[in-house]
Amino acid sequence: MAHPGNSGLIPLVDGRDAFAARMRLADAAERSLDVQSYIWHNDLTGTLLFDALRRAADRGVRVRLLLDDNNTVGLAGVLAALTTHPNIEVRLFNPFASRHWRALALVTEFSRLNRRMHNKSFTADNQVTIVGGRNIGDEYFAAGPNVLFVDLDVLAIGPVVGDVSQDFDRYWTSDSSYPANRLLPGVAASALSTLAVEAESVARSDAAVAYTAEVAKQPFVMQVIERRLTFEWAATHLVSDGPAKGRGQASESELLWTKLKQVMQTPAREVAVVSPYFVPEGTGVAYLADLARQGVKVTLLTNSLEATDVPAVHSGYAKWRESLLKAGISLLEMKRAANAPSGSGRLPGSSSGSSLHGKTFSVDRSPVFIGSFNFDPRSARLNTELGFVIDSPAMASIIADAVDGPLAARAYRLRLAESGAIQWVEQVEDKVVVHDVEPGTTFWQRMGVTVLSLLPIEWLL
Repeated sequence: MAHPGNSGLIPLVDGRDAFAARMRLADAAERSLDVQSYIWHNDLTGTLLFDALRRAADRGVRVRLLLDDNNTVGLAGVLAALTTHPNIEVRLFNPFASRHWRALALVTEFSRLNRRMHNKSFTADNQVTIVGGRNIGDEYFAAGPNVLFVDLDVLAIGPVVGDVSQDFDRYWTSDSSYPANRLLPGVAASALSTLAVEAESVARSDAAVAYTAEVAKQPFVMQVIERRLTFEWAATHLVSDGPAKGRGQASESELLWTKLKQVMQTPAREVAVVSPYFVPEGTGVAYLADLARQGVKVTLLTNSLEATDVPAVHSGYAKWRESLLKAGISLLEMKRAANAPSGSGRLPGSSSGSSLHGKTFSVDRSPVFIGSFNFDPRSARLNTELGFVIDSPAMASIIADAVDGPLAARAYRLRLAESGAIQWVEQVEDKVVVHDVEPGTTFWQRMGVTVLSLLPIEWLL
């Protein structure tokens, strides 16, 4: 073997590359497709990928689709139609027993339904997999005109793929995964054919034709077609929560956070953290401050208030900013994309205005983590998560350099004024602009975050 024990890796930074990679795997699969996701939108890219799974099943490929049930509203017809195919199985993780009264179910079964499956993986023939932060939907694949996400997946071949397949199996067979055809209403025998016709109509739409033309121009796509992909070969470790975490029954040793701390070394020189939702709590602040006191360069990149899609989570971060800055930690907050809607125009729970969605960090420029894990209590204690720890100086340096360079250029750099107040500094062309209040926000947005920060909800964030 040319790379004994190592896995071959390609980072998927561009959303169009990430979409093309999934479509290519679905179209090339010969035996099996195992797909796990937290969100799957029934939009342009979601429809095209649903149809790719159907076409694979038509070729005789066994398709298993495992979705968290929290975000399946509006998908009942599509999922029920897919389950009528003899080669497609759909299961829902931690399902809502009542399909029509979800809000009431959240009240009566909060402790169970508050725990969600946040894992994302897309595996073909147990030979190639994609793992990372992206859900399935236009905003994750750079397909919409109003969104610019910074996100990250990694395509992998080699021994780690077997680990992902085994991990998928334990979720698929867990007590929290229920066959969708037992939960969803029945559909007509023609439902699958109707789904195919609707997908064909979407594929022929002006938006789809324009998007797929852009995807076809991607250098990554050309490299795939010409069979000249270049892999980074490195020791790669899968870290994941056990599915029992979805029932609140996982031991401390089974948690991804515990495994992550065991695999990653103690930082000696620098740590670069990228997380759209960053809620360090007091223990995290103390840990990072201690690293900074020891001379470790600590850089954190998260969403600004104007960019975040979950202000409540931002409140769990904002209350710690002053302490982090006083400790000498570098804080960067991603700006809202110039073409994204303002905070006041976003729908509750929508991620359409967020600029940052990738979750990664590097320690001393090797190793690097890439996955679904946010640095917040929800990822640590409530939701199940999945990711890779990669022993690759090259990939770790890409992350660290991006945080210091192009990502920093699209972010506000926070600092403390002489008065002790926080300031947001940005470079606008050749001019430095200093903001004394959080840019792109209203008084009421800032007040709302302040009020939320006073509530005892940090454990939920």
